[in-house]
Amino acid sequence: MFKTKMKTRYLLLLLVLFTFTGYSQTGFLNFLTYINSISDPVRKAEVADSFVNAHKLTGIPIKEGNMAVFLYKNTANTMSIAGDFTNWEPTVAMNKIVNTNLFYYFRTFEMNARLDYKLVVNGSTWILDPLNPRQCPGGFGPNSELAMPDYIQPWEISQRPGVPVGKLLSYSIPSTNTNSSFTIYVYLPAGYDSNSTKRYPAVYVQDGSDYLFLAQAPTVLDNAIDSGKIEPVIGVFVRPNNRNTEYAGDLRVQYAAFFALELVPFIDARYKTIPDKNKRLVLGDSFGGNISAIISWNYPQIFANCGLHSGAFWPNDYEIYNTIVAGPKKDIKYYAIWGTYESLYPNMRSFRDSLILQGYQIYTKEFPEGHSWGLWRANTMNMISWFFPGAPVAINDKVFSPNSFDVYQNSPNPFNPETKIVFQLPASGKTTLIVYDLSGKVIAELVNEDLAAGYHSVIFQPGDVSSGIYLARLISGKRSKTIKLVYLK
Repeated sequence: MFKTKMKTRYLLLLLVLFTFTGYSQTGFLNFLTYINSISDPVRKAEVADSFVNAHKLTGIPIKEGNMAVFLYKNTANTMSIAGDFTNWEPTVAMNKIVNTNLFYYFRTFEMNARLDYKLVVNGSTWILDPLNPRQCPGGFGPNSELAMPDYIQPWEISQRPGVPVGKLLSYSIPSTNTNSSFTIYVYLPAGYDSNSTKRYPAVYVQDGSDYLFLAQAPTVLDNAIDSGKIEPVIGVFVRPNNRNTEYAGDLRVQYAAFFALELVPFIDARYKTIPDKNKRLVLGDSFGGNISAIISWNYPQIFANCGLHSGAFWPNDYEIYNTIVAGPKKDIKYYAIWGTYESLYPNMRSFRDSLILQGYQIYTKEFPEGHSWGLWRANTMNMISWFFPGAPVAINDKVFSPNSFDVYQNSPNPFNPETKIVFQLPASGKTTLIVYDLSGKVIAELVNEDLAAGYHSVIFQPGDVSSGIYLARLISGKRSKTIKLVYLK
């Protein structure tokens, strides 16, 4: 009896997987129509459970083209979602399928969107999505991450084997301008020698602790220098005492004076920096972008480079925005990025357009993301590289290893007569890539060998098999991932 029951549940799972996991954006909607047509509560609950279990193989939230489907399976009276796409208000309700404990919510996003979110249980308890293993650090703890199919995870935020590691030192510096002391962290690149004649550009960073520990800045610098993306730099990370008052409030002018007139001389006197305005960059996020703009504007003879991660210019009635836009033009270069799921993006677009008209050298880019460390950490290397580019590294001299295990959706899909599967390995080891039909029968063994870390691809030609859905499962070490292939004759 037990074996019969288990076999029935297994066949039900396969039926759900076959019926509701097609390539087009109809799989979930077809499932929804089907399950709502079931009157038997027991069978309805089994179908719901099987649907969730089937999609655990390929990842939740479910991505069907540009549609993402969020699921929550547990006892609750109400469920809602709060995240970058709701302005972090828990106003987006998840729907519950009657006679089940399955909640759902779906909407479309850009194919390269990356967004943070949390689930809210019964209107008050905020939790990470238990069905989603992907997380991203945030200022108030980790968030669940939705990464749409075309989003590329930043490889530079994870330390790669063999990459030389820089040194991180800390100081407490008194300031007469603010009548307080600041904790700063100084990053020295690998190979830094105080007795050498070599000198380095300096990157000064607001919200120092957050860039260090949420944005993995030392690792980013290690990887960026090693790969030749940036020239070796000295990093100066400043932890604020009260970022609201120092970055945007009553102490902003005094803090800017501390930064330019006290901190820079302190660093220049102790380390082998290049004492030139064109070799100094000040950057920051949100309010940290606001104060970075104030510092470079007030002291362009010290900082000729300004980096803005989602610069929040609205304090003091858009004081620094209006000041810069109204001129006069100064010798400052700007690099700014922001997300289209941030309320500040119209202001940043206006800032860009105004500076271009004035003849400023400015690079900007916007992403379908929110006001988050996921966005900022993925754009720190590119920002620094624009100001201080490194020497190109020959492809034969460096092999870039991905920082995570993954297998990408095959292309084309659906396909006939062949399709390409690309996968990445963060470490070398025995690897298999096997294609199964929905009964579990092996259709093709595409890979079965020791592979080096890096990116790999293989062509699958199914040959004499019937049209339908197949599963390609990649296994390397203790990691595995499965994707769905749709073959059409």
